[in-house]
Amino acid sequence: MIEHDIPVWMLIPFAVMLLCIAVLPLIHKVEEWWEHNLHKLYVSLLLGVPVAIWMICNGMLENVEHQIIGDYIPFILLLMALFVTTGGICIRGDLKATPKTNTLIMALGWVLASFMGTTGAAMLLIRLLISTIQQRKYRVHTILFFIAIVANCGGLLSPLGDPPLFLLFQKGTPFMWWMQNMLGEWLVTGALLLITYFFVDLYFYKKEPTENLMADVRESKKLEVSGLINIVWLLGIIASTMFLTPANFAVWFGYAPKDASPEVLEEAAKHLPMYIARIREYVFVLIILLSWITTKKEVRVKNNYSWTPIMEVACVFLGIFITMTPALLFLQQHPLPIHEAWQFVYSTGCLSAFLDNAPTAMVFHATATTIPADAATAVAGIAPEFMKAISMGAVFFGALTYIGNGPNFMVKSIAEQDGIKMPSFFGYMIKFSLIVLLPIYIIVQLIFI
Repeated sequence: MIEHDIPVWMLIPFAVMLLCIAVLPLIHKVEEWWEHNLHKLYVSLLLGVPVAIWMICNGMLENVEHQIIGDYIPFILLLMALFVTTGGICIRGDLKATPKTNTLIMALGWVLASFMGTTGAAMLLIRLLISTIQQRKYRVHTILFFIAIVANCGGLLSPLGDPPLFLLFQKGTPFMWWMQNMLGEWLVTGALLLITYFFVDLYFYKKEPTENLMADVRESKKLEVSGLINIVWLLGIIASTMFLTPANFAVWFGYAPKDASPEVLEEAAKHLPMYIARIREYVFVLIILLSWITTKKEVRVKNNYSWTPIMEVACVFLGIFITMTPALLFLQQHPLPIHEAWQFVYSTGCLSAFLDNAPTAMVFHATATTIPADAATAVAGIAPEFMKAISMGAVFFGALTYIGNGPNFMVKSIAEQDGIKMPSFFGYMIKFSLIVLLPIYIIVQLIFI
């Protein structure tokens, strides 16, 4: 419950947090300081702790607890579980980095993203892709498209694909609803992105120095897969995400009847004891430990495994989650005057690019519930066209910035560890997302919504 009005000035820490992420890597000498994850944590705490204290002093302890315990910790543990398990599956090889090969890797990730999550698919394939293109001179564009295709847009077909869809599933959306109702949007977006990437990569492939192409052919290696035990742990993550939900716990532990409505289940879940409500997170921790213990050390060594990417996400998103809490509450208190489905696409999308897309989807779901809907066709209490719009905006537009979705930062960090110089925060938007992704999103919106 929101106890007090949120003043506009409480949005400043969140704006400063975003500016730090965007600007500090561009400042000479400061860039080296910012590269250390401990320093990112300092900034997150410097901005986040005062916000948390202000909210607690103003009777909003429940909001802070929900954001940290209810959202941030499960978010990080899920990403960490996927990062550790997929990091233990080593797909080694150095394929010939032709546009066809690179596009096929992208297409594989596109399909996998809806079934093992965008994080899982991205972490499984990013190292193979980097190994494949290592002899190429022009590599940055491939990583940028990978972020869009695999780490974001591919996850539209199921609640397992992306966190905002999982939260909408928790609100009562049937598990198969996206597969049944958004397959067209998924196919068209995927086709446009993959075709665009193929021709962009073909352009750069023709510009490659001859010696680079010769080295690519000479140093090619067949695929080798090791660490397959982690497929078991990956399936465990998928099953846990799917079934170990607060709504199911409410039924299993007698807090709600089996035939209860989604609204009753949601309310009952709020009264679960902490040790029950967080069973899924305990399972994630157990899976992380099991993956680490059962994976041979040499597998992770061959994978160039490092904790740096996931620690960077944890440090940066701690500050984002805390400082964005007043921003989300402010939006709930002052909802945007939107009533058309296309407006939900761009409103959800624009905020998802700069806020975490999961809580943003919840804000606009709440907004959509204020608009009357036909009970016979409503999905989770809102009109189906609004559910489509919110889902599209949250999943697709998370690719517009590095902070729109958790895997974006991890892919960027892994690429930089391998010597690929990635664009800055604004450079990514100016050189890629606004001129490549946004036009495609507009085309898909005009076709379907």
